[in-house]
Amino acid sequence: MKTAVLSVGTEILFGQITNTNTVYLSQQLNLLGLDVMYHYTVGDNSGRLAEIIEMAFRDCDLVITTGGLGPTEDDLTKETACQVMHDELTIHEESLKKLEEMARKRDTPMTPNNYKQAMMPSRAEVFDNDAGTAPGFALSEGGKTIICMPGPPREMTRMWERRVRPYLERKQTGVIYYQVLRCFGIGESFLETALLDLIDVQTDPTIATYAKEGECSVRIASKRATLEEARQAVAEMIEKVKERVGEYVYSCCDEELAEVVGKKLIDRGISISACESCTGGMFAESLTGVPGISAVFDRSLVTYTYRAKMEELGVKAETLEAYTAESRETALEMVQGLREKTGSRVCVSVTGIAGPGGGTPEKPVGLIYIGCIFDGRTEIKEIRMRNVNRNWNRHYAVLSMLDMVNRMIEGRDIH
Repeated sequence: MKTAVLSVGTEILFGQITNTNTVYLSQQLNLLGLDVMYHYTVGDNSGRLAEIIEMAFRDCDLVITTGGLGPTEDDLTKETACQVMHDELTIHEESLKKLEEMARKRDTPMTPNNYKQAMMPSRAEVFDNDAGTAPGFALSEGGKTIICMPGPPREMTRMWERRVRPYLERKQTGVIYYQVLRCFGIGESFLETALLDLIDVQTDPTIATYAKEGECSVRIASKRATLEEARQAVAEMIEKVKERVGEYVYSCCDEELAEVVGKKLIDRGISISACESCTGGMFAESLTGVPGISAVFDRSLVTYTYRAKMEELGVKAETLEAYTAESRETALEMVQGLREKTGSRVCVSVTGIAGPGGGTPEKPVGLIYIGCIFDGRTEIKEIRMRNVNRNWNRHYAVLSMLDMVNRMIEGRDIH
C-alpha cells in the first residue's frame, strides 16, 4: 500500500521543533510492509492542507497525518480531512465523556473549545488517546484512507502502538514477519554488493540494507498466510545472507553492539576492564548501560595524559617519547598494564587522535589503536578513519572496541 506521511504545524516549518514523528512513522510503516512514498509538512492553513492531502491521494492509498487535532482555532486537521473525504463532524459521545471526566478530576471547567476535541467525522473509526486529550481517527472513502493522530510525540507513539498499528494489521491480508541483522566492519555499498544476487531476484522475503553511524543493517521481511510460514522464510533467507556476510553480523535481533557484548560477558561470567584515552570514558558509558553488567564490569580508567598512562598503567616514558601516545606500542603497554592491575579476563585499551586538530601526515586525525587481551591472547588493531569529526571518530572507536572484544571472546579473527 502506497503511503504518505503528512506533518501539520507551522512550528515545524519555522524550525521551532524537531519533527521526530516522521522518522518514527516511516520506520514503523516499513516494518508493516507499507511503502512510504512521500513526506509532507504543511502549516496550520486549511486551504494548503486540503491541497496537500488531495495531491497525496493521487498516488497513495493511505495518508497519515500528525498534528492539528487540538482545541484551538488553528487546529484544522479534522475539519480539513472531513472536507476532502466528504464527511461532516459530529459529537463523539465516548470522547466527550472522557473529556468531561478529565475536567472533573482536574476540577476545571469545560470551555467551548474543549468540546471541539469531541467532534469527530461521522464515518470515522475513532482512536482513544491514552496520553492526552485529542482523539485520533481513520476515515475512508473510495478506497482511500486518512489516519489522523495528535502531534506530541508521546501521544502519537502511544496511539500508534495501541490503536493505529492494530487497525492497519487488521486491514492486511496475511502475516508480516521480519528480522533485522546488525553488521559492523563492512560499508553499505560493500554489503549491498555482497547481497546483490539475492536483492535482484527478491520477491518474498524482501531484503533492504541501511547505514547507521558506522554500522549497517539488513532487514529481511516476509508476508505469508501464517506466522510460521513467514518465520521459516525469513530464517532461510538469513542463512543465505550469513553465507555471504556472516563474518560481519553481530546480531539477528536488531540489538546494539554494546548490548550483545554485555550479555555475552554476563552469561559467560567473563570479567572486563578498560583503559581509555581518546574516547574519554565513552566505552564504559556504552557498556554500563547494559542491565546486569555490574556482575562482570570491573573498571575503566581514563588515562588521557602521558603522566596518567605512566602512573596508572605503567607505560614507559621511553615508549611515549619514542612512539608517542598514539602508537601500537603505547596501546600494547596500556592493555598489559591494565591486565596486571585488574586481573580481568578481558582487558581493552584505546588511544588515538580524535581531532579535529593534532594530526600529522604520518599520524593523521582518525588514527586509532586498540589493544585487547583475553585469556592469554593479545591483539593490537590499527584503524585509520578518514573523518575529521571528533564525535564520529570517538563513536566509531567505541564500536571498534566492542567489536574487538566480541571477536576475542568468540575466538574469531581480528580484521
